Amino acid sequence: MHYNKDAKNIKLLDFCSLFYGALSRLKNLLYDKGILKPVKVNAFVISVGNITTGGVGKTPVTAEIARYFKDQKTVIISRGYGGKLNNKKINVISDGKEIFYDAETAGDEPFWLAQNTNAAVITSKNRIKAAEYATERFGAEKIILDDGFQHRKLHRDLDLVLTDSKMRFGNEKLLPAGPLREGKEAFPRIDNLIVVSKNTDHSQAEKLAKILAEKMSIPVSVCCTEPEYIYNIKTGARLEAGASITAICAIGQPQQFYDFLADYNIVRTVSFDDHHRYEPEDIDKISGVIVTTEKDAVKLQKFNNENIYALKLKTRLNIKEILHD
Repeated sequence: MHYNKDAKNIKLLDFCSLFYGALSRLKNLLYDKGILKPVKVNAFVISVGNITTGGVGKTPVTAEIARYFKDQKTVIISRGYGGKLNNKKINVISDGKEIFYDAETAGDEPFWLAQNTNAAVITSKNRIKAAEYATERFGAEKIILDDGFQHRKLHRDLDLVLTDSKMRFGNEKLLPAGPLREGKEAFPRIDNLIVVSKNTDHSQAEKLAKILAEKMSIPVSVCCTEPEYIYNIKTGARLEAGASITAICAIGQPQQFYDFLADYNIVRTVSFDDHHRYEPEDIDKISGVIVTTEKDAVKLQKFNNENIYALKLKTRLNIKEILHD
């Protein structure tokens, strides 16, 4: 419904959106006028966030930025949503060398970030304490906030906001009637808007980026996400194109994952809720080759099934451009 502008109007949700919007505007006004002041830490803080709900693609972009700063002391801070750890505390998922928790305990996204970068990874609901901890324990020079745009309590030096080239801003309504977390008053805070293209043809994203740059008068970049290959999560063996598969995932926008599998014969698709905690019966009842996302794969590695494969994606993003480096 959030991404369907032709959906029937639900007056109750629209009514609730008025209150949500009023509170959001008030919070932003207090910060914009300097009545509330964000806490600054002794590190360069980059927020990778979005203005809508759902899977826009923050995690791969966060990883690309962390890899760019591989020669500096970099710490990624995440809320650890979907994990079992108490996120009221500060949890060190990785110190940049060793990973201390599995995906189910840490949360799929923090675990994947720990696996795919050399940055330390921390999860905590309290971003201020986590950032202070990052500077004190790890001597962090760069801190990357995964999903931090709405968290204004912590000062950031750069606000990067992602939007999906296909889903865009949905029906352009605030929560709960639409996908928007904030209204137009948030746009001036954006240092760089990143249009994420999840199609093999990136012309739509490039066109949208030009339109948004002119309309919003802010720097706009394009991030291209493309399928690279499919591999067995146990053996690493690659799956040849044309194979018959069952595609499963537990992500915000499953259809975009399924679209990436156009070179394969999809017999069936199974979509779970975002951050779903897999049980053996979820997999055991599926026969044949199972293909999932790398985000889901980190939670499925604990099972003994030999028929699970993951789609490897490649991300193309001009980091120097978005960081104004």
